Amino acid sequence: MRVTITKLRQDLFHLADEALEGKTVEFVHKGVVFQITPEVKRSKLARLTAQKVVAPKANLKQAGRELLKQMKAGWEKDWSEL
Repeated sequence: MRVTITKLRQDLFHLADEALEGKTVEFVHKGVVFQITPEVKRSKLARLTAQKVVAPKANLKQAGRELLKQMKAGWEKDWSEL
């Protein structure tokens, strides 16, 4: 996104947020193009927002073991057909 320096002054915080999200922000001043980039690029995972747990009393360890057991059974069936 390329804007004039006047637009940059008006929307500085919004444009800074855009740059944090990874979008290219450029502004022109006296015919020279400048780019705004964060000093340290944030990882995509840092931008994730926490979600409410749908089943707070679910036993995820047990569910993981059951899923692994089902996956192994499927693999063994496939391998036996080879």
